[in-house]
Formats: sequence, C-alpha cells, structure tokens
Amino acid sequence: MSTNQPPQVTAAEGSGGGAPDTRQLRAILIAVSIALMAVIASVSGLNVAQTHMAVEFGASQNTVLWIINIYTLALAALLLPLGAVGDRLGRKPILIAGLGVFGAASVVAGLAPSAEVMLAARVASGIGAAMIMPITLAVITSTFPEERRGKAIGVWTGVAGGGGILGMFLSALLVDVADWRWLFVLPVVLVLVALAMTLRSVPNSRETSAHRFDTVGALVSTVAVIGLIFVLQEGPERGWTAPATLLSLAVGLIAAIGFVAWELHRRDASLLDVRLFRERGLAGGSITLLVVFGVQAGIAVVLFPFFQAVLGWSGLLSTVALMPMAVMMMMISGLAPKLAARIGSRPTMAVGIALAGVGLALMALFVSVDGGYLTILPGMLAMGIGMGLSMTPSTEAITGSLPREKQGVASALNDVTREFGTALGVALLGALLANGYRSAIDGRLSGIPQGTADTAREGVANAVEAAGSAGPHAQDLLHAAQQSFVDGWQHAMWAGVAVMGVLSVYIAFRGPKNTALAVAGETEATEAVAAR
Repeated sequence: MSTNQPPQVTAAEGSGGGAPDTRQLRAILIAVSIALMAVIASVSGLNVAQTHMAVEFGASQNTVLWIINIYTLALAALLLPLGAVGDRLGRKPILIAGLGVFGAASVVAGLAPSAEVMLAARVASGIGAAMIMPITLAVITSTFPEERRGKAIGVWTGVAGGGGILGMFLSALLVDVADWRWLFVLPVVLVLVALAMTLRSVPNSRETSAHRFDTVGALVSTVAVIGLIFVLQEGPERGWTAPATLLSLAVGLIAAIGFVAWELHRRDASLLDVRLFRERGLAGGSITLLVVFGVQAGIAVVLFPFFQAVLGWSGLLSTVALMPMAVMMMMISGLAPKLAARIGSRPTMAVGIALAGVGLALMALFVSVDGGYLTILPGMLAMGIGMGLSMTPSTEAITGSLPREKQGVASALNDVTREFGTALGVALLGALLANGYRSAIDGRLSGIPQGTADTAREGVANAVEAAGSAGPHAQDLLHAAQQSFVDGWQHAMWAGVAVMGVLSVYIAFRGPKNTALAVAGETEATEAVAAR
C-alpha cells in the first residue's frame, strides 16, 4: 500500500491564501512549540509538589499519585481519537479549543480547594493536552515545505524531549521561592502566549475523507491505552499480581487485539491502518521512540534519588543537574536533520542509539558515591547527544509513513508511543533499581537493629531518614544504603545498555530506508535545472 497517496479532498486556509513565507513559518513553529511546552511541562511539574499537596489536601500518597498520573492517563488515551478529529474538523480550531480547555483546567487546578477538584481539573487538563499535542506536530507536517520540515520537526522533538526537564526545573524553582500553587501559572502563561500566536499566525488545514469516522476504533483504542497505561503506572504500587493490575492488563490486551482486528477489517476507512507497521519507517520509528523515551524516563527515576538521597542535594539543585543532558538533547535535535540529509536517517538513528547506550555504560562504569556528580556527567552528555540524534529522524519516519490526510493520526501515534515508552521505562528501570538495591543491602545490614534494617530495605530515601535516629549505627547504615543504591543503579544501567544494543542492531539492519539522500539529490537536481 502506498503511503504517499494524496488526500481525497484537502481544505487549507492560509493567512494569505498561499504558501506561508519564512516569517510566518517561524511564527507557526514558535506558536506550536510554546503550546507543546505547556503540555510537556505539566507532565512532570507536579512531581516536585507531592508533599505539599498531601499536607494541604490531607490526602494519601496514593491519591497524590493519582493526581499526577491521571493527567498522563487521559492524555495518552485520547491522543489517537482527537488527532483524527483534528484532521477532519480542522487543526487550527481543535488547537484553539485544546488551549482553551487546558488553560481553564490549569486555572481550576491552581485554585482547587480539595483533592477531588484537583483530580477533575487534571482530567480536563489531560483532555486539553490530547487536543494540543498531536495537532502541534500535524501543523508542522502539513504546513512546512519538505525542504524545511526536517528542521522544524527537529525543534519540535527537542522541545518534546527536553521540555519535561526544563518544566521540572521551573516548577522546582517556583516551589522553592513561592508556593506550589504557582506551578500552574507557568502553563497558563504559555497557553495565553500560544493562543495569541495561533490566532494570528497558524493557518487552518483539514482533510475530508469519503469514509465515516471510525468511532468503534476510537473507543476501543481508548480502552486499550487506559488499560495498559494503568498497568504500568499502578503495577509497581499495587503489585504486579494484584487483582486490579491483572484485570487492567487483561482488558488492555483484549482491547488492543480487538483494535488491530477491527482496523484490519476497516482497512482504508480505519482510524489507524495497522498494515503500515509492515513498513520499516513506521515500525523502526515507533520502536526507537518507545525505547529512547523509556530509557530517558527510567534514567530520571534513577538520577533523582541519586542526587537527593546519595549526594544530599535539594530538589531544585537535582533538577539543575539534569539540565546539561536536556540542553544537549534539544541542541542536537535541531542539528539531526542536517546529519540525516547527509548520511541518511537509518545511520543517524543507529549512531544516536549507540551513543545513548555508551552514555548508559559510562554511568554504570564510573558512578561512585565519593566521586559524585562528575562521575556521571560524561554519560549524561553522551545520552543527551544520542537521544537528540535518534528522536528527530524517528519522528520523521513515523509522520512520513502516513499520508497527508492522516497527519493528525500520525502525530498522535508518535505521542502515544512516547507516553507508552515513558510509562514502561519508569516501571521497568525503577523495578530493576529497587530489586538491585534490596539484594545489595541485605548483606550490609549486619549489626543494624531489626526495625531500622527493615526500614532501610524499603529504599534509599527511607534508609537516609532512618539513619537520623539510628544512633551509633547511623554512619554504617547511610554508607550501606548509598553503596547499595549504586549497585542497583548499575543493574538498571546495564539493562539499558543491553536494550540499546539490541535496538541499534535492529535499526542498522531494519531501520527506515535512507530516503534522505535521494530526496536531497532530487532537490539539488531540481535547483540545477531551475538555475539553467
């Protein structure tokens, strides 16, 4: 099946009736990047305010985690359906509506008097984010000419990859200098700026299909995503064999299988043509994003307790420590399209994945309690470069595999893959770290009172807290916990290295076809003919 077929009917409304000029393209890119930043920053921003919310609302830790996770759950579940709706109804009005819903929900969250109101506001924020996120990328792929699209996607992926860390830093700063409710000022300001720029600069585009909207596919995909994301979020907390976890897994898997079967039945009228996964571009790009974002999210789970419990840093300083990796990732994401145009998408992705694996290996080999931050900084920088190189061509491979009239769906698929990867990485690398820590500390607790030792086994943060009341055993307990964390760290890192190694080999042999060189050659030939 050809993936480059033209849409049956395409309606586009530019601001001037023609193709956007350079100035308008720049304004469009800034507008969608700011909108995306608002969404990404809200994913991780509340993590720094867990204790504050628990105290102010009198809420349990489980309720606080739901306030954080329900946003991601709503966002991931509705990405595909709302991306498809944007293709049909118009991308600009859906983006405007999403910004309105997201901004209003953020205001309500900032003023929420109770945990229940906060939960409702976070669900509404997730719905608004699901309207914004796929549309931002779809606007780029449907508006930018081919010769500029790669660079624009590079900027988008840089914001998507590094925006979470930047948002976490700004959130930690606000919590430290003001109040946790000020966390919602940032997304509201970003929304207002993005809304003003969208109304002024972003052209509308929509695609008219001869087929009815795939309502069944939309509903089944929503159930599948909710079930599977719930398992990844709640499995570590409730237990992987808990009834709720197993039930959610069964529902998610049945719905996912049902979605594939239904989409194969609908064929050209489907929400997502799953037959396209036979092609290297869509399969390779999706797998790469799944793994890369999974490793990135899992590494954050490992790094924060290292900074805070092992090195004794504050939340703000810990977030600042992540900035070199985020900045490197965002810079390289913008340069990746140029490299892909020279050597091809597949080699660029393979090199990026290999570099990310090298970064993990460096952190596993050289991490130490005494050496502190400098022992892991080279690995963080290598990871930032590797992820920046791999994300942009992966995103281009996904959006380039679906036809123009399905760009909202293509963008949503890109985002769903990222969300699944993030949840999977946190669950798996977090579990490896916890298991490695518990296995290592068991042999280091001899002479420690039983009650204190049991507390220390729960995690490095618990051990650090218990050391404060451990009397003469305090220093031994602290040393045992910190060294055991490093052991668990190394288990998680080497697992990441293995995954990256397998992915690098897969992409090298089965990655997207190297179309960039051919396109560049055709462009140069066209320009030469025109010059004559």
